[in-house]
Amino acid sequence: MNPGDSALLTDLYELTMLQAYHDEGLQDTAVFELFVRALPPQRRFLLCAGLEPALAWLEQLHFSAAELDWLRASGRFTPGFIAWLADFRFTGAVHALAEGATFFANEPVLRVEAPIGEAQLIESRLLNLINLSSMIASKAARCVLAARGRLLVDFGLRRAHGAEAALLAARASYLAGFAGTATVLAGERFGIPLFGTMAHSYIEAHAHETEAFLRFAASQPDKLTLLIDTYDTEAAARRVVALAPELRRRGVGLAAVRIDSGDLAAHARAVRAILDGGGLGEVRIFASGNLDEHAIAALLAADAPIDGFGVGTQLSTSADAPTLDAVYKLQRYAGVARRKRSEGKATWPDAKQVWRELDAHGRLLRDHVTLATEPAPAVGARALLQPVMQAGRRLAPPPALATLRAAAADSLGRLPPALSGLAPTGAGEAYPVLISDGLRALADRLDRAPH
Repeated sequence: MNPGDSALLTDLYELTMLQAYHDEGLQDTAVFELFVRALPPQRRFLLCAGLEPALAWLEQLHFSAAELDWLRASGRFTPGFIAWLADFRFTGAVHALAEGATFFANEPVLRVEAPIGEAQLIESRLLNLINLSSMIASKAARCVLAARGRLLVDFGLRRAHGAEAALLAARASYLAGFAGTATVLAGERFGIPLFGTMAHSYIEAHAHETEAFLRFAASQPDKLTLLIDTYDTEAAARRVVALAPELRRRGVGLAAVRIDSGDLAAHARAVRAILDGGGLGEVRIFASGNLDEHAIAALLAADAPIDGFGVGTQLSTSADAPTLDAVYKLQRYAGVARRKRSEGKATWPDAKQVWRELDAHGRLLRDHVTLATEPAPAVGARALLQPVMQAGRRLAPPPALATLRAAAADSLGRLPPALSGLAPTGAGEAYPVLISDGLRALADRLDRAPH
């Protein structure tokens, strides 16, 4: 079994609360919402990702016989509760923000309506899936904005925090606008285009760099990319020029050279001059080596002639903002609005809707968070939370990843300049997210009620 599919991939308190709900007979409908309390200082927006993996998990959620045996043997749970778990399935409804949409703090990304035990159990895994994918997609989106149309490839497998994280990072980065990934299983699993070059070890395994280039070209003659910084970057570029007639004679398609170290801008300029001088103006320069959106932006600002970038560690770990303050909170139970009032962690109560207004140029103007029952706050405002699951089943087949990728590109294209930059948001620069009067009035009424 894939560990990610197991019903036991949860926090213990989800199961102990479920036992308590079962013992008390609490089974009325609950409304939970998943949202981010505050944006990281390094983010001006977030990009929603992970919904389809989450819905797929909800559809298959159950306890296997082996899992039930393990729970029984643990001695923590009653026989009646374990017998009830044997028939457990998610039967609820989900409203959600579309993957590829931008969102901001205190905006529900996902709303769950289900019997309280069902809605409670799914908390940990939903947060795990949505948090990771949205975190990586948001980092990838910043790289896309910085790259200004250049090729971007996910190189993050080896530094990702585990196998599933690497796969979800490849998916999230492709959704956000990367051209592909080096992670082969992501190609097989999600249909993401695969990119790969060669390692320094291959060069070092041969007596001469020229021999390594020729041998690799014989093995991989289609869209060949040669790594040229193992010893002397510019000398290797000259070797590539000298080999070009032989490669053409052999029918090898030399697509690019890759630089992975040193002053990438300086090397790229020198290599570009060498390639152009040798009649290889069509050969592209691909750069890698601990890159992020800031490094990419700096290279392009310096007019470095680089055509594409491989982004690894900084992407798959979202190194500058490796966590999101994502939470999943009860907002209504048994038809009554609920409001958490913990210091610094108060929630807006009841089921909500997020409405988005665009300006005359089709760019983001402001968002509104309202009660789900309130009308649109402005003419032309669009409701972002849409029904995606009813009675535990998706309402439509999963959209193609290419469709989600196009939606993300549209979302990024609608960001105003104040949001698409890379600098941290300063005072007064945050995107306006307005809380409706009706929602404020309900919160005030609940605050004044005895508890």
